[in-house]
Amino acid sequence: MENNGLSKANVAVVGVGYWGKNLVRNFYELGALGALCDPADTAEALCRQQYQGVKFYREFSLVLADTEITAIALATPAVTHYELAKAALLAGKDVLVEKPLAVELNHGEELVRLAEAKGRILMVGHILRYHPAILKLQQLIREGALGKICYLYSNRLNIGKIRTEENILWSFAPHDISVMLALLNEMPKRISCEGSAYLNRDIVDVTLSHFDFPSGVQAHIFVSWLHPIKEQKLVVVGSEKMAVFDDTADDKLLLYPHRVEWKNRIPTAVKAKSESVELDQKEPLRAECHHFLDAIASRVSPISDGAEGLRVLRVLDACQRALRDGQVALETTAVKSQKQERPYFVHESAYADEGAEIGAGTKIWHFSHVMKGARIGECCVIGQNVNIDGGTVIGNNVKIQNNVSIYTGLVVEDDVFLGPSCVLTNVSNPRSQVSRHSLYETTRLKRGCSVGANATIVCGITIGRYAFIGAGSVVTKSVPDFALVMGNPARQVGWMSRHGHRLDSPDTDGVMICPETGYRYCEVEPGILRCLNLDEEAPLPIEFSKGTKSYKEFKEESEYASALAGS
Repeated sequence: MENNGLSKANVAVVGVGYWGKNLVRNFYELGALGALCDPADTAEALCRQQYQGVKFYREFSLVLADTEITAIALATPAVTHYELAKAALLAGKDVLVEKPLAVELNHGEELVRLAEAKGRILMVGHILRYHPAILKLQQLIREGALGKICYLYSNRLNIGKIRTEENILWSFAPHDISVMLALLNEMPKRISCEGSAYLNRDIVDVTLSHFDFPSGVQAHIFVSWLHPIKEQKLVVVGSEKMAVFDDTADDKLLLYPHRVEWKNRIPTAVKAKSESVELDQKEPLRAECHHFLDAIASRVSPISDGAEGLRVLRVLDACQRALRDGQVALETTAVKSQKQERPYFVHESAYADEGAEIGAGTKIWHFSHVMKGARIGECCVIGQNVNIDGGTVIGNNVKIQNNVSIYTGLVVEDDVFLGPSCVLTNVSNPRSQVSRHSLYETTRLKRGCSVGANATIVCGITIGRYAFIGAGSVVTKSVPDFALVMGNPARQVGWMSRHGHRLDSPDTDGVMICPETGYRYCEVEPGILRCLNLDEEAPLPIEFSKGTKSYKEFKEESEYASALAGS
């Protein structure tokens, strides 16, 4: 049994059936299992046999009255979630409730309000939010590796487990909806859903739901418990790559760099070999239970908190109504309320279209326009008169100075600096008479690079990590990591450190030293520079995140040291 050291939580698992047994095992192995609760004799026998010393209750009221129990995990039928979760919150317990949060929208809203009022953790068991493949896929989408997301579909099919108290939509689809909302980071604006009932005329066994998002992304979710084979597959199609998550396969996440070439105005698919994505080997349910204990200890809202569960519930409710009424438009207030939760700033003279995704802490200043479908990360600064097209992907902590246009096809990674009035293109041979809207070329600005004022970046190239483009340069080909380029056309004239200092000539060991940090740099191969002290993808140590001297001061010190050495 593991002692995680995170929390002194005593968790009671309520419902020790098909799924509850897995929760029991994980909380026990994490050293946090305090009690089991189930009216069945088999559950008590399991407790006595496998979990000696763990309390067992047949009545839920006794769990609530036990002052040693600080948290409750509910693995009971969906129709019981509201009443049991409400009672647990009122009793001052933190709650993990299996999906869905509730089966009535107003009940879900009440639970979220109650948890907030009582200062309790409310978490929903959307297990795929903790799956290594989904976490990696989120990262790839955020970094722009797939390009502009076009559509996705998710299939969850099997023979059984057939339920009589809820239909297939409420039993299978919450997981897929949760993942869909997390990957796209927006709520759908229209939903249609069709289903069929074969075993019981009041309970549909198969549903196909279609989702239309403000950004233009389309998605569908197909679920059935009357399918001959088990299939749990998610496909995400982007403009640059396609991703397939197959939870039944050994290689659970594959990327396909297929592309479409246009010849004589005829599109031709060019297939490429799949790329297996390396994943952490973590059990999703163990990670979910661990995260619940983390949240209890830190009092920080979990990833799949009540608000996230409520968003999934809103979509489920709309799907259920669409089964009866056809296409349903989600209330715009639901989307707006989600947007308002994000603490970003937009100046009153700037515009951020509905469907634009903007991360926490980002600031958008005067007369700028962020278009629908654009993705902007956290803690970015968007200066005055900046236009950001739909389909562009901008990472975290990006600084964009005044008078810059970010066109579709541009991928800007974390920590990039774009100087005033720099020019970034997306078509090599533009003609007003020829429409090339589907032929945008991808330009990638990699982590930490800087583009000087009035520089021009010709499309279809990559600016390497921490590269430095001099002011007014015209860059026509890809630039290596750490390279300093200047001129028209730009050519490499030296190397720059991660801190933006031009590196002096190497010593006898081939090492160059940054004057600000003392970090050592070396060409590991001709034309390939690496930092010997810090990996290029590693975060910057906090002691080096704030400058202490101006560039001029460092330059004067360097010139003085050189003069002394020559005297």
